[in-house]
Formats: sequence, structure tokens, C-alpha cells
Amino acid sequence: MSRIGNRILTIPEGVTVTVDGTSVTVKGPKGELHNDFNKNMVIEVNGNELTVKRPNDSIEMKTFHGTTNSLIENMLIGVSQGFSRDLEINGVGYRVAVQGNKIELNVGYSHPVKVDVPSDLKVEAPSQTKLTISGIDKQKVNEFAANIRKIRKPEPYKGKGIKYADEHIRIKEGKKASK
Repeated sequence: MSRIGNRILTIPEGVTVTVDGTSVTVKGPKGELHNDFNKNMVIEVNGNELTVKRPNDSIEMKTFHGTTNSLIENMLIGVSQGFSRDLEINGVGYRVAVQGNKIELNVGYSHPVKVDVPSDLKVEAPSQTKLTISGIDKQKVNEFAANIRKIRKPEPYKGKGIKYADEHIRIKEGKKASK
């Protein structure tokens, strides 16, 4: 039994959910999200509660059931609160600057790396070594943060590179002098 799929989702105040078959549109104070789900899933809105039901208990339907419920929950949270991801830049001379809709990263290469920011995301640099990515779509926020991190992954000997703020880098000991 899918426990995630069986959750009853509560629609936050100020958020409207429109269900047209398996197409769900969620509007809230932060914006609007739209998604199409599996045609076999039954999505129902009763007052301020939303439920997802599956037609049978096959393994495929159970996976779609839980996934559909989680995606709709992320849509509800996104349009009401939004999502954000914090990145830290560690290293001597490593820094970040946001210029309009571009991010300029100086992370140890012979040239600064420039990245275009998608139009539906907001990027802020509270300091030269911190970067905050925010938006209403959880997948886009985390994917963009992963692409920024991929430019210079943290290395395990000194910890230099771009890492998530809540990520812990295990530092290796390195080579030792012979005995």
C-alpha cells in the first residue's frame, strides 16, 4: 500500500486548484503551476482537501500514485511558500556576482564562468561566497542549483569548490611522509 499516495493534501489558504481530468493547475500568491499526470490517476478536490486515487494495485499504478501525490504537494507548497536552495563557494579567490540575469563565477579557472539564469528563477548573492536560488518549481530550483554546483564540485582534500549550504564534505587525510 502506498502511504505517500494515500495522503490527503490540504490546500493552503489563497491557493486555488483546478482539475481537468488528469491536468492540474495550481494558482497562488507566488504564481501558477500546471502539470499533466497519468491518465489512470483520479484526482479529486473536496473543499480544501485534495486526494489522489489509483484504479488498481499493480506495481506501476502504485508508483504513479505516490509520485502524483508528491508532485501535487510540491506544486501547492511552491505557489504558497516557494522553494530556495543555498550554495556556498569555498576557496581562495573564489567568488560569485549576480549581474541582471547572469551569474559570474570565479572558481579557479583561467576565465570567469558566466551562467544565464532562467526567467522563472530568482538568484541573489548576499555575499561574494554565498548564492541563493529561489522559485516556485522545486524541480527547476534544484536542477539549476545542481548545474551551478557541477561547475566546480567540492574536492575532498581541501574542500574547495561550490557546495550546498547544508552539505557536509568529508575531508580526506592526503599523502603522508614516509616513516
